[in-house]
Amino acid sequence: MTSKYDALVVGAGISGCAIASAFARQGRHVLVVERSLRELDRIVGELLQPGGVAALFQLELAHCLRGIEATPAERRVGRSFHHGRFVSNLRAAVSSQPGVTLLEATALELLRDDRTGAVVGAACVRSGGIPEKYYASLTVLADGASSNLRSRYARDRPTARSHFWGLEMLDADLPHPRYAYGILGVGSPVLMYQISARETRILIDIPNEVYCQLGTRKSVRDYIRQRIVPTVPPSVQPSLRQAIKSGRLRSMPNSQMPSTRNKTPGLVIPGDASNMRHPVTGAGMTVALKDAALLAELLSPARVPSLADIQVLREMRRFHWQRKAYSASPNILAQALYLLFVSEDPALIIMQQGFIRYVQEGEQNFAEPAWITGGLVDDPLRLFYHFFKIAIYSIRFQLQQIVWLKLPAALFQSVLLFGSAIAIVWRPITDELQL
Repeated sequence: MTSKYDALVVGAGISGCAIASAFARQGRHVLVVERSLRELDRIVGELLQPGGVAALFQLELAHCLRGIEATPAERRVGRSFHHGRFVSNLRAAVSSQPGVTLLEATALELLRDDRTGAVVGAACVRSGGIPEKYYASLTVLADGASSNLRSRYARDRPTARSHFWGLEMLDADLPHPRYAYGILGVGSPVLMYQISARETRILIDIPNEVYCQLGTRKSVRDYIRQRIVPTVPPSVQPSLRQAIKSGRLRSMPNSQMPSTRNKTPGLVIPGDASNMRHPVTGAGMTVALKDAALLAELLSPARVPSLADIQVLREMRRFHWQRKAYSASPNILAQALYLLFVSEDPALIIMQQGFIRYVQEGEQNFAEPAWITGGLVDDPLRLFYHFFKIAIYSIRFQLQQIVWLKLPAALFQSVLLFGSAIAIVWRPITDELQL
């Protein structure tokens, strides 16, 4: 095995496999380092939006959706599946490509050039072995949300104000099978989607302060039984009750982290290792796959013949800003949608009700927001248009319901509502604008 490669990819998950595959198709020699190649068993990365499916086709990896009970991959619709099975297919596809070496080892640290400070590879250790050094012209840090190596190269740290608690329901009687469900309007959001013909995942967002009050997993099961069961469709409730009684209850932090431009030569940080948003919109894998497609374009041999060229650093500046074309909308939408529906602010409660009524009024109101959520429309201006249109719609609906004597108070509350709407989107907008 050579110890010098064109690219060294740390992490063989969604992002790492997609990038390694893209580089290999361009004739690069790639080393992929992954701590464990066993099939993953997680409650993350199970819902791929239509925009992510389109990116899979662009990366020539759509065949990885076959054989895992995902829906057929002939149309640009979303897919849901067991995360581990999908990743195993990606790993098999990558390892079969000429020029790719898949190594089961733990990356201990990134290697730096003492003179320039550039990253030149990684020190890795196999199970029961001794540390070995592997060198590459470009190192890709794609070790995901729980990255152990990110802290030295990223300014921000992940934060999480809540966790998703997940259960698997067996033979749930869904009103519309093979659709993903977002249950909004009664406290924190709940997601439901099939991960196989018989299994349906349900994810319940529980804020950290609520869990601190609950204290135990048994109390979480009681919370789901009392607070969540009544909010899901009646046909689903028997399966959910059974899952609460005997199913495996697992949790994951709903991490968020704005992206900042990496200025370290020889290093690229894509996907969740670089940028995360609340998973309420299921956008994580879609953004990661679009990152891979963009990197493949910017670092193609036609533009950058050698990944050791200084041109790589210039392309990484372009990568930071060009990725915002498709990452800004899901970042802002996820933050705004979550903050809107967990808020107990009276003004925002009016907007919650307005949001539900707005999308119920027909395709002209819900089609484009659905395309934005699905990663098919990337224009943040269209997101702002609909967000503030919903705010104005909510104000108008409220004013239509009141008697004239209460008009002054209602007008004042309308001003508060619009101000609260601006406050919700202001922070994620400033996050997107930072260098």
